Amino acid sequence: MRRMIAARLFPFVPAVARCVAAVPLALALAAQAQVPPSASEIAGYTGLFAAAQSGDPAAIRSQVAAGAPVDARDGRGRTPLIVAAFARRHDAMRALVAAGADPNALENDRYDIVTVAAVADDVPTLEVALALGCSPRNVTSRYDGTALIAAAHLGHDGVVRTLIRAGAPLDHVNNLGWTALIESIVLGDGGPRHVATLKALVEAGANVNLADRSGTTPLALARSRGYGEMAAILERAGAR
Repeated sequence: MRRMIAARLFPFVPAVARCVAAVPLALALAAQAQVPPSASEIAGYTGLFAAAQSGDPAAIRSQVAAGAPVDARDGRGRTPLIVAAFARRHDAMRALVAAGADPNALENDRYDIVTVAAVADDVPTLEVALALGCSPRNVTSRYDGTALIAAAHLGHDGVVRTLIRAGAPLDHVNNLGWTALIESIVLGDGGPRHVATLKALVEAGANVNLADRSGTTPLALARSRGYGEMAAILERAGAR
């Protein structure tokens, strides 16, 4: 599947080179998908957005009391709560939800605060987002994925374990035909964090035999990439 992604993007590059290029490219695309407020956007924020960005709960309460819409949107569809999550302003996040902000709001690219924290490898913000009511079961992003899939893709093993404990769906299939388990293999690098991610998913009960769209199983995907430790974990769990 990595070859498929690379082939679509680099149709004239030899197959081996495309395979090597696919992983860093996929990681770069994931980072680009999450768009935090730019310096110019931050400089232009006023009202609730400025209070969220700076982490000022008192200003948030004052703005809401004066009638500021708590789920207002900036140019990219971010709410003040999403801005606060990007900025890791936990007290501001709590103040906004206490004032009525929707903890499950999606911005224009369909990311919620749980997925924002998951992609940022930010367990403290993730825990706040979950405590405030953002569901780990939300379908997010243009890929119809989940925060768990995004975290598995990036090898954010601590985030993965946190999401598993919170009840994230283990076997959700995105519109690429991949589960979190498969993404930890096909978009991972076979290193310690991706291995830890796969191990956490397997131990939590993820389906080790749920194949991709081409019918290739996780075990076959791991073997084809030379990811021996991943393959061994899958084999011990009954993968075929």
